[in-house]
Amino acid sequence: MHSQPPAVTNLATSLGAPLTLADEGSFHINGAHLSSAFPGASTTGATPPGRITSNQMYVHYRIPAEVKSLPVIMVHGSNHTGVTYETTPDGREGWATYFVRRGHPVFVVDHAGRGRSGFNPTGINQVRDGGGNPAALPNLFIGTHERAWVNFRFGPAYGIAFPDLQFPLAALDQYWSQLIVNSETTLERGANHTIDALAALLDKIGPAVLMVHSQSGVYGVEVVKKRPQLVRALISVEGGCENLGDTEAKTAFAKVPFISVWGDHSVGAPGTMNGDERRNRCLQAVTAINAAGGRATHLMLPATGIAGNSHMLMMDKNNLQIADILLQWIAANTQH
Repeated sequence: MHSQPPAVTNLATSLGAPLTLADEGSFHINGAHLSSAFPGASTTGATPPGRITSNQMYVHYRIPAEVKSLPVIMVHGSNHTGVTYETTPDGREGWATYFVRRGHPVFVVDHAGRGRSGFNPTGINQVRDGGGNPAALPNLFIGTHERAWVNFRFGPAYGIAFPDLQFPLAALDQYWSQLIVNSETTLERGANHTIDALAALLDKIGPAVLMVHSQSGVYGVEVVKKRPQLVRALISVEGGCENLGDTEAKTAFAKVPFISVWGDHSVGAPGTMNGDERRNRCLQAVTAINAAGGRATHLMLPATGIAGNSHMLMMDKNNLQIADILLQWIAANTQH
């Protein structure tokens, strides 16, 4: 006699409706086999030198049952992983599945050296076990709660929220759990491996829309420079534009539509990362692209009447409203 399986008492509610897929899976791209003299110790003792795989980028894909539009590659920012685009901290549908629901194949990545992509511990182990130079240790940066609160514009000071904030503060513990170290600093050439892997991903899947966020804004620009014929559009969600100048506007971005999207309270925000300096630099980039005959948009959500958004637009309570704006922009600016 077989016992009945236990009842599921906490059913998932993150999807707005059932989601029908043709395929779902994951793979790694652009890994390199390296020699490591300091792979570290296991529970059974020191491990002798040998070959390891490093520099790879993790990719999770979902293909809708009915493909209606271009694939979208979603790239996260600093101290995050691809979880950025998945279920929101308070359990609502994220952009990854919502874009699939609207007919886009979606590829969500973890930066090379970050999250499920893994990192290279050789340099750390060498100092610990081999007497290497401590000054050569990589800086493993992780944003504190206090820094994240202000930098990601939850409020003007830690613990004080903007009155109109759209970020789901009731789920902060879930959000804090997403923040991890920028361990790509353990890789030789650091972030360049993510740029190379994104170009390789485009070579593998073909033309696609590239979506970048925050730190990865400059990665997106570099990928357009490498593969202008395969990036059908670049969506930058409060991403950096400092490497997008007049030369790129006239060349790589001549036929690649570009949109820089900004939430609320960035005007006058402290620091340079998610405030006036970065936003104004993106406005300059948009102006340069349009002056060169390209198609670029600098979208300030507050100017459209959408208020209270944090730096984490894809997690805010109105995340699907913003997703619809981006989906409409893709449809209007790409051919597929």
